Parts: sequence; structure tokens; C-alpha cells
Amino acid sequence: MNRVIYLKQTPEAELRAEHFELREEADPSPAQGQVLVRNLLMSIDAANRAWMHGRTYRDQVKPGDAMATYTLSQVIESKADAFKAGDIVLADGIWADRFVVAPAKLTPMPDHRPLSHLHSLLGIAGLTAYHGLLKFGRPKEGETVVVSAAAGSVGTFVGQIARLKGCRVVGIAGGKDKTDWLKSELGFDDCVDYKSGDLGKQLRAACPEGIDVYFDNVGGDVLEAVMAQMNDFGRISCCGAISGYDKGHKPRMTSFPMSVVVKRLSVHGFIVLDHADEHPQAMADLAKWAASGQIKVAEDIVDGLENAPQALVGLLNGNNRGKRMVRVAPDPE
Repeated sequence: MNRVIYLKQTPEAELRAEHFELREEADPSPAQGQVLVRNLLMSIDAANRAWMHGRTYRDQVKPGDAMATYTLSQVIESKADAFKAGDIVLADGIWADRFVVAPAKLTPMPDHRPLSHLHSLLGIAGLTAYHGLLKFGRPKEGETVVVSAAAGSVGTFVGQIARLKGCRVVGIAGGKDKTDWLKSELGFDDCVDYKSGDLGKQLRAACPEGIDVYFDNVGGDVLEAVMAQMNDFGRISCCGAISGYDKGHKPRMTSFPMSVVVKRLSVHGFIVLDHADEHPQAMADLAKWAASGQIKVAEDIVDGLENAPQALVGLLNGNNRGKRMVRVAPDPE
């Protein structure tokens, strides 16, 4: 039997594990032109929650739909010329043991070890950090770069890449354990705890010369606090707005438009999927930096398909360090 996890109910406020349902079904079989894959590692991202709100750059996940995600999978059976049994692929897939997919939703991946790096360092997390910071943030040596959700899958790479470029790096994270970890383990120059109150005051102390580049994963009140400290002609890369993903209301935004105008800021929203033609160079750079020890890879792996709902809930509550994923099956030899 094949296990599949479905969205049972669209949450009106905070997501809970009870909003999902695990079902056992007959094993799927590919039709002509399709590919059958088994999941190895499923990416767990804040965007999974955002997809439940409505159509974005992809279709909305509605009640009764298998929960969508990006998966690192292995081809079991192929009835499409482009793939063969044994291939390692990145798939636009679902929370399941196995699923049938069209070749257009598969990307062939190298047999890189550990395979988990294909979701973190060389996957969407690392690529998002690379493109979002370097292409849109355009950091210069000596500048101050701030990143929110700094202990998350993308933020950990953003901070380390900025340090590589000679910048002073300040993270925003929740809790002293995370802020200490970012400084001691990942080399952040400073890190502020948004849970400890008066974020604006903390940012002024951590960034006495203002902020030149801000990589935003959060939006809402955190973005507001950072905007007040931005230097003229600063750059903002808008990657996500997790503060509004899991709530029954939209986050407050009051000063954003005026600050953009008065400070002549450049604000760019981006989706990493739009920059696929630049992935090879990004992956080469990321792999080189990791191999030389210039950046560290932080991963947070939860075992068992059945634990995917709680893994996502925990991520939204900030209970992770680095790239969170769910291991569905062991790595093939």
C-alpha cells in the first residue's frame, strides 16, 4: 500500500497537524509518458502554508488535495524517454511514499552525497539565498547586511554568503539559543532576538551605521522595524512573508511605501524558480564554498512520512535550525 497525506481542512488561523489526513491507497502505476517515483526526502517550507491561502505562482492546495511539496525522489519506473529507473530527481510532488508525475515536473539531479544537500545547499534553500542576495541585494564589501528568519533554511546561507563577500552580517531570529548559535557556529557578527522586545532598539544597537541590504523572509512588523534603519539607496530582497502565512489576518504594513520613496530604496520580490538558467553557476559556487569550509550546511531532518504535518507546524512555530526536511526512505546505495 502507498501512504499519501491529504489536506483535510483549510485552517482559518494557525495550522495544526489535525488539518491533515494520512490515507493508505493502492500503489500507483504510470501511464505512457509518466514516471513513478519514490520519495526520499521531502522539503518542508513556510511556503507550504502559503499555498493553502490561494493561487500564487502555483495552484492553491485545497481540502481533498494531496499536500504539495518539493521532493528529492528516485525513479522506480519510467514510461517517459527522458528518465530511467534509478535516476535521482527533484520533483514538484506530494507528501507520499510514491507518486506518479509528468516528466515536465522532474529535474534530473546528480548523485551527490549526502543527498540531503540537494535540498539544502544545492537545492531551493541555497539557490534562493544565492540569487536573492547576490542578484538583488548586491552586497558590497564593508556594508551591513541584515537577514530575518536567520536560523532558517535560507537565512543561514544568506548570512554566510554575505560574510564571504566581506559584509557585516546581522541576523534576526527568535530566542537566545538561536542567536547564540548563529554567532558561534555560523559566524554572524551579531544577531537580535525579536522575541525579547523593542526590535527597533536592538537593531539600532546592532547596526550603528544603518542597514544597506535587507533579506526579508518575514514581512510584517519585522520588516517595519528594519525599514526604519535602512540607509539611503539600500536594497531589499523580498523572499517571503512568514509572519502572515499562519494567521487569520494580514500583517500590519504602515510606513513601507513612504520609506521606499524617502530613502530611494530598491525593493525586489523574487521566486527562485525564475532563475533556473543561472542555477549551474550558483550550485558550483555553493559546492566550492562548502567544500572549502567557507560555509556550513545546517540541516534539520525529521524521520517518517507520518511526521510531516507536525514537522510543518513546528517550522511555522520556529522550531527548526537550518533546512527542514522529512526523510521518507533511506538513501539508495
